[in-house]
Parts: sequence; structure tokens; C-alpha cells
Amino acid sequence: MSEPLNILQHKAIGLLKELIATPSFSREESGTALILENFFRENAIPVNRFMNNIWAVNKHFNESKPSLLLNSHHDTVKPNKAYTLDPFAPVEKDGKLFGLGSNDAGGALVALIAVFLYFYEAEGLKYNLVFAATAEEEISGKNGIEILLAELPRLDCGIVGEPTLMQMAIAERGLLVLDVTATGKAGHAAREEGENALYKALADIEWFRTYAFEKVSPLLGKVKMTVTVIETENKAHNVVPSQCRFVVDVRVNELYTFEEILSVIRSHVKSDVQPRSLRMRSTSIAMDHALVKAGLALNRSYYGSPTTSDKALMPFQTLKMGPGDSARSHTADEFIFTEEINGGIELYIQLLKQVL
Repeated sequence: MSEPLNILQHKAIGLLKELIATPSFSREESGTALILENFFRENAIPVNRFMNNIWAVNKHFNESKPSLLLNSHHDTVKPNKAYTLDPFAPVEKDGKLFGLGSNDAGGALVALIAVFLYFYEAEGLKYNLVFAATAEEEISGKNGIEILLAELPRLDCGIVGEPTLMQMAIAERGLLVLDVTATGKAGHAAREEGENALYKALADIEWFRTYAFEKVSPLLGKVKMTVTVIETENKAHNVVPSQCRFVVDVRVNELYTFEEILSVIRSHVKSDVQPRSLRMRSTSIAMDHALVKAGLALNRSYYGSPTTSDKALMPFQTLKMGPGDSARSHTADEFIFTEEINGGIELYIQLLKQVL
């Protein structure tokens, strides 16, 4: 039998306070990994660790059944410089729990852990449950969920815990970061010499600023391209630059593949275009999926998320959903309402009772 709901909620908030108090920047999550490992052991649950990733399966795991993943991350960004509170001091005040990572994604992480404990000993479930607390999400690193997937049982679907106000993010924009290089010819600025690579880059930058891809998603809107960095190797005032590099942040809706996006871009700009990665693709979950139908039955709304998460790295359908508000992520004096965590645990349980 699982523990009463109020006990699980109390444990979840206590665990979150421990996690907040332990720095866990991306690639530096060993401290929080140990806390999570010990938490499962203290609750008499066999636990596995692979690098800084922690995972476990339900007591009556059966290989013949499909498996459902409960996942969130335990790494954080570095504190916003505008913090007025100690980012590593878990302070409760006016119903809020303050601290770095409390909202993104500590609240979702501990809520999913409580839910895993709730169902851990249940018999006769339609799905196995696999829980994973993963590293390097904030940097889209390769030593988080991506490397862990090879260690986990075969997975059929999942819930990714991120702050969504417990509404359902059923689609998510893909992220394509482009390194673009315009090439000219060096010369002296005082004479009519050379070909100015910066001017060539400006023409292409104007194309990125004004071009509109035709397909607009009802969930994710249009493809959005933003030039975010521009530089030349030359720093002298009197030298015409031979190269100009700039970076473009491209947020892709689910109606285009990355290959289609790159083909259009390369057919329009003169600069060389190189994607840093093709890993963070747009994803969606079908409206008739059991997880979505269960959420709709609980009066959850649905939307397309403009931000990326580890959901992009999972080769199966996932629902992004969790307590907290994405608008608070990475802000100074980050917080989550404790009632958001408590309510999130209840909603997760109600949703999974319809599926499991």
C-alpha cells in the first residue's frame, strides 16, 4: 500500500528543499544525484545510477507490458545576477518556496517522484512505470536523458515534468542553432579595396529578419528566426573584414523538418550555413493518446510550447506537464507555490489512474 497523499506531499517538499540547498549546475549534478539516490533507498526502492542520472522501475515491473516514463531533470542554470535571496537557501514564505531550481524543474521532479511512490507497489497496472531524474537538460547535453535511454527498458510513452501550470503541452518547438559565415576579401578601409564580408552578412541578416515560412501551426504558430550574435575576427578600424560570422536561433514548428528548413535557408542566403545540431526536433503527441484524453477528462487545457525540453530527445510520444509556471524559470528569486506541488501530485495521480 502506498503512503497517504499528505505524507507523500510532505516528503516531496522536504526533498525539494534538500535539492535546492545543493548546487546542481549542468554537468555538476553529482550532489543532487546522490540525494535522489539516497531518497529512493530510504524509501526501500531499488535504484539505479548511470552517470548523474537516477532511475527506478515499479515493484511489479513486467517486460511483457508497455512502459510509461515519468521524467524530469535535476540540473539548474546558474543564478540570475539580480537575485536578492540566497539561491541555495530554501525559504518558505507566503505559500512560496524560494530557491534556484524550485520552479524549473524541482517542483515537477519531486511531484513525479511522489507519484511514482504512490503507484510503486500497485499490482495489475496496464503499464510499467519507469522513473528517471536526469542531468544536463538545461544545456541539451548528451549525458542526460539521451545517453540514459539506452540503459532504460523499452519505453512506449511518457510524461515530461516541466512547469506548465499543470496544463498540457502537447507540442513543442524544435530548436535549430545556425552558425552562418559570410566571406569577402580583406582590404584597407581608406582605399577601394576588398569585399566587405560584414555588408554581405547584413544582406543575409535582413533576409532572416523578414522571411516568413508559409506553414503556420495552429499549436506552435510560425517558424521564428532570430539573429542573436554577429562578429568579425578583424578588430582594426581600418581593415575591411574578410569574414563575418553570425548566429541564428530558429524555432521550428511541427509542420517542417529541419532538413526542409535548411534547404529553404540555403537557397536564399549567400553565406555558408552550418547547423550546430539536428537533435532538438519539434515534437507532438496525438490528441487521441490516452494521456491527453485523461488530461482532457480532468479539464486540462492544451497548447504548443515555444520552449524546448528533453521531450525533443525521446523517440516516443510524451506529454509535457507539471506544476509551476514557465514564466518564472531562470528568473531572480525563483519560487514555486507549495500548493502547486501538492495540487500537481494530486492531478498527476488522477490522470494516471485513468491510464494505468
